[in-house]
Amino acid sequence: MDFKNKVVIITGASSGIGKACAEEFARRGANLVLGARQFVTLCEVTADLEKKYGIKALAVQTDVTKESDCEMLVKQAVMTFERVDILINNAGVSMRALFNELDLSVLKNLMDVNFWGTVYCTKHALPEILKTKGSVIGVSSIAGYRGLPGRTGYSASKFAMNGFMEALRTELLHSGVHVMVACPGFTTSNIRVAALAKDGSAHGETSMEEGQMMSAEEVALHITDGIAARKRTLVMTGQGKLTVWLNKLLPALADKLVFNHFTKEKNALIKSS
Repeated sequence: MDFKNKVVIITGASSGIGKACAEEFARRGANLVLGARQFVTLCEVTADLEKKYGIKALAVQTDVTKESDCEMLVKQAVMTFERVDILINNAGVSMRALFNELDLSVLKNLMDVNFWGTVYCTKHALPEILKTKGSVIGVSSIAGYRGLPGRTGYSASKFAMNGFMEALRTELLHSGVHVMVACPGFTTSNIRVAALAKDGSAHGETSMEEGQMMSAEEVALHITDGIAARKRTLVMTGQGKLTVWLNKLLPALADKLVFNHFTKEKNALIKSS
């Protein structure tokens, strides 16, 4: 698939996987509409990409928990470029806290960003994507297939995203629209530093060994190649694929292995007995 002059909307585009996707699409000649809350950073990203790759990029301040912001993001794309070819639902927030100690506002926040943000953006972009027979992408997680301890709200929001995308794909089966769920493994990005603690504050530090993880740039390459091939699902790591299959075939064993894995993270929330 040739991305030259395609119009790509990316949420959560000021850092991490979203920013890396913006760069990869720009490198392939696509024009960009980038949404994020951090508007100054977003403007810097768009200016850099325009200068570096000679494409057109538009920054739109967007809080995906607000439907009106998501609607405006799509409207700005149509007003500027008169079409939308690809929507990357990437905006997301994580958490790290045991459910028993968790303020429920944290779980609601996660659902608002990770699930409702995807729903709002997709709802307003879909009429345009139907015209171009384009792509709707959800950047999900292995946590959308296998619930992870200390991440109840994150897992729930990604399960919800996966179910929404699967149902949407089936509804659109004969429409020509491509729907893909992309599931990175643990990725080096700001998401764990910004992950919410039990009271809703940001952790400010990562609980994992970032150097051993896939880079955001690698994830972006997988996503763009997956869209070019119009793939259905991308599970990007061997560990992720193993987790998905173990959870289907041997769920009780998966419980034990996942439990043991998370007892080894820094400042572990769960302890081996």
